[in-house]
Amino acid sequence: MEPGLFEIMYSLRAMRRLKPDRVPEDVVWKVLEAGTMAPSGGNSQPWRFVVLQDPEVKRFVQECYLRALRVYLQAGAEAAARRQPPPSPDETARQMRTRDAALHLGEHLHEAPLLLLVCMVQRDLSLLRDAQGNLRGPAVYSSIFPAVQNILLACRALGLGATLTTLHLAFEGQIKERLGIPADVETVAMLPIGYPLGRFGPTRRARVEDVTYWDGWNQLRARR
Repeated sequence: MEPGLFEIMYSLRAMRRLKPDRVPEDVVWKVLEAGTMAPSGGNSQPWRFVVLQDPEVKRFVQECYLRALRVYLQAGAEAAARRQPPPSPDETARQMRTRDAALHLGEHLHEAPLLLLVCMVQRDLSLLRDAQGNLRGPAVYSSIFPAVQNILLACRALGLGATLTTLHLAFEGQIKERLGIPADVETVAMLPIGYPLGRFGPTRRARVEDVTYWDGWNQLRARR
């Protein structure tokens, strides 16, 4: 029996340990098609998908990703050391498990059966610019990340593990040049996809009562 929608959402963990087993092409197409079903402003559908399966290409991306990851982890460790009060032993243990999983992904990224680059083509958003001519992030990316979420949900429904990553952006220029991606196209996200070594769910999130305000900022209300 396939999991229902809410079970999929509530167990959609970042799966960073993946088997190298091949994902059937019809399953890959199903996942990508789910991405194209996402809503977008004016039905603009700005997404383009680049599926990476070539071993040499994946190794190139992995090397870039790992370099960025090591900088990211070092910065995180330094920030944690300065934190006051220091985290509890349980929280420290959770952080270490997450760090180990992230490092495993970085070291084995090229072994994932496929890496999916979700790209965004430029759109005319001139009507959304402020008086200074600037665009705010929500206006730019609101029509692409629903496609990313659809892909993650589809992966979970089909028994595939995936995780949303963006550290490749530290080397986006080199990656785009290697793959022939036009300069005006953004590689918004990268998703390693494969059958998971671990098990799905449940996720660890803040309580909805603690992050929801009613009729004004910081006005909390207990769930009825």
